[in-house]
Amino acid sequence: MKAFIDFILQFGDLNQQQLDLISKKATERLLPKDEYFSEAGKIAQEVGFILDGIVRVCYYNNKGEEITKYFIDENNLVVDLESFDNEICSNAYVQAITDCKMLVFSKKDWRELLDTIIPWEAIVNKIISRALRQKVERRSPLVTEDATTRYLMFLKIYPNVVNRIPLSYVASYLGITQSSLSRIRKNIQ
Repeated sequence: MKAFIDFILQFGDLNQQQLDLISKKATERLLPKDEYFSEAGKIAQEVGFILDGIVRVCYYNNKGEEITKYFIDENNLVVDLESFDNEICSNAYVQAITDCKMLVFSKKDWRELLDTIIPWEAIVNKIISRALRQKVERRSPLVTEDATTRYLMFLKIYPNVVNRIPLSYVASYLGITQSSLSRIRKNIQ
């Protein structure tokens, strides 16, 4: 819980009573490798915070190919925000790619925190804003660069991820084949 409290306090101030209420609403959960935190075709019902492990957000394109959009590692929130906020079915999967230890908030408890703790909404909005900025910063360069440059950027963006996840997911994220990724890795070592 300390990691989560430290995380949220980067975005605003809360008193001890507010922190205690937040702590009471969180449930610790283990999400085994390959299990889904949320799934396409279902409405997201929870907000998670990763204490240990890595998840990926992925979808299937119109050819049935699995595409990895991005990875989320320790000390970050996990939620399909559009589905969660708007009560609509998700179009993506959030899947554990390592065993994950998470703090989880139900939609009911999350909304209760928003209704009860005045600064909570501003803090959440700052967290969402940062996450959206990061997503754009991470994805935009991948569109214009060659595969080797994209891989080198991936290593900078996700320094704690590359040796903990299957290369097939890295290749999918970079938009290249696994054999191309193997060649790139061999050439830069």
